[in-house]
Amino acid sequence: MKRILWITPIVLACSVWSGIARAQGAASQPITQPAAPPRTPPVVPLAMRVVSPEVSPDRHIVFRILAPEAKVVGLRASDIQGLPREGPAFSKDDGGVWSATVGPIDPGAYRYTFVVDGVPTMDPRNPAVSESNNTDWSLVYVPGAAFMDTANVPHGAVASVTYYSKALARFRRMHVYTPPGYEMGAGKFPIFYLLHGSGDSDDSWTSVGRAGFILDNLIAAKKAVPMIVVMPAGHTSANPPMPGAARPTRDEFAEDFMNDIVPFVQQHYRTLTDRTHVAIAGLSMGGGQTLNISMSHLDRFGYIGVFSAGVFSFGRAGPPSPAPPPEWEEQRAGMLDDASLKAGLKVLWFGTGTDDRLIPTTKATMEMLKKHGFTPFFRESAGGHTWINWRNYLNEFAPQLFQ
Repeated sequence: MKRILWITPIVLACSVWSGIARAQGAASQPITQPAAPPRTPPVVPLAMRVVSPEVSPDRHIVFRILAPEAKVVGLRASDIQGLPREGPAFSKDDGGVWSATVGPIDPGAYRYTFVVDGVPTMDPRNPAVSESNNTDWSLVYVPGAAFMDTANVPHGAVASVTYYSKALARFRRMHVYTPPGYEMGAGKFPIFYLLHGSGDSDDSWTSVGRAGFILDNLIAAKKAVPMIVVMPAGHTSANPPMPGAARPTRDEFAEDFMNDIVPFVQQHYRTLTDRTHVAIAGLSMGGGQTLNISMSHLDRFGYIGVFSAGVFSFGRAGPPSPAPPPEWEEQRAGMLDDASLKAGLKVLWFGTGTDDRLIPTTKATMEMLKKHGFTPFFRESAGGHTWINWRNYLNEFAPQLFQ
């Protein structure tokens, strides 16, 4: 019995040491991992590989859209010169990508949408947009105009500002440009109210109009003084009345402007409010609104700019006439004939293109103002009723302010 007890521990010990040795031997051998399967490059969907718009150094633009099931693709563009009325011809490749090339195009910002089987379609590969009053556009910029290019200069800020209009009993929006360094500094600044045209919105001057970049470049070159630029929404309805429709019984925008916009700006921004530090200008419909407001409150504005516009006679019986309606003069006779107010009006500036359908209205308005003792300046440029002209007008008008 004792022999069995002595042998058993020896057998167990040998068994343990044998196991340890096998484990150590196994640990000393390299562990072979199974080979990883070859990695397949991720498949990028064709839609993500479409580049549109593509602007080349020679100022051609290629527009592309993936629409393999479409039968017809076209382009609706704003201000692009030289396009046929039906737009450029598109062709489709084997992958279902439609493309068309236009150009060379003059430097500037241009709005466009595709028309896919008759349906207006924004460019799904382009995040740049420009708003109108009741629609959106894709936006392409062709560089090459120093006055509005994005330059290596100090830049101001553009804010989308919501305010409550007591005159209209609802919330409204405007865009406000503040000059470089405004947020970090102190002091007060002159104020420039800049109005858009019919069909557009408060976004238009800063997107397709490039107003922020134009002001940045002028201020950096010391051609313009730092200023606050307020760009309100000129439409008070998503569906404004068509030309020839009955004239509204009240000027809703003028009420909103004088009773809500101006007080809001003066309360929330560091502004100089005396006449010598307040300017107003507008294009097309905004030019008419500029005249309506400024000539009703001439003691409030020292600088007035009217782009491609005048005093409109739309809404009267019969066809539109370039001559200002008599009641417009009658309602503002006190201001128009007050000689003391004319001395404080530093700039009265008009600009309209030779091919603009509204040039007769501009000229008739200036003659009416001359009859009342005003001395307007007139800039007749080439071209028509386009943002090509309005950006140039802003670049010419802004340096004359607050000097």
